[in-house]
Amino acid sequence: MAGSLIARTGNRSNSQPGSEETKRTMHILLNLVLFQIAWVVTVAGAGAGYWWAGLVATAVLAAVVFKLSPWPRTDFALLCVACLVGVVIDSAYVQLGLLRYVEPVPFGSLAPIWIIAMWMSFALTLNHSMRFFKGKPLLSAVFGLVGGPLAYWVAQSKFAAVEFLMEPFWVFVVLGIAWAAITPLLLHLASMWLPRFDPAPGT
Repeated sequence: MAGSLIARTGNRSNSQPGSEETKRTMHILLNLVLFQIAWVVTVAGAGAGYWWAGLVATAVLAAVVFKLSPWPRTDFALLCVACLVGVVIDSAYVQLGLLRYVEPVPFGSLAPIWIIAMWMSFALTLNHSMRFFKGKPLLSAVFGLVGGPLAYWVAQSKFAAVEFLMEPFWVFVVLGIAWAAITPLLLHLASMWLPRFDPAPGT
């Protein structure tokens, strides 16, 4: 009887690392799926005239992330920084005459609320479904170089949420350069801030 108890205890302890890994994987997949849903809801909502849809989608994503995340302070700091970066970058696109957003709430000359919500949603992936790119600046830059323009192209061509005011080639060049710089920068901040804002117990 004692032997079986020891065996069960041993089996339980041996299964814990695997179960924790499975749990982390499920959290990453959930984060990825919820971000994609939030992205589609945000862009489709803006294209259909529902600028507030992105706020709702981002709020749902944030609620899940902060409920499950082991690093809530870091996630919140990244969310705030991404919000500020988004205001500056996407307002610059508008001011430079690069593109125009539909549903430009609250000001037509600045980045609209729904695109800022998208930046905030993206920030909530950095420690989760985007964590694979941490410590890989070249790979993350390539991801931003391709993924940034692709996202805007889909928003423009499939959802009519964005209108390009210049030749698409030049729009894609500017977007690609911006996202190739921003993506590794935000991931670097995520790596740098995590041990500061959410240190592991005992450190």
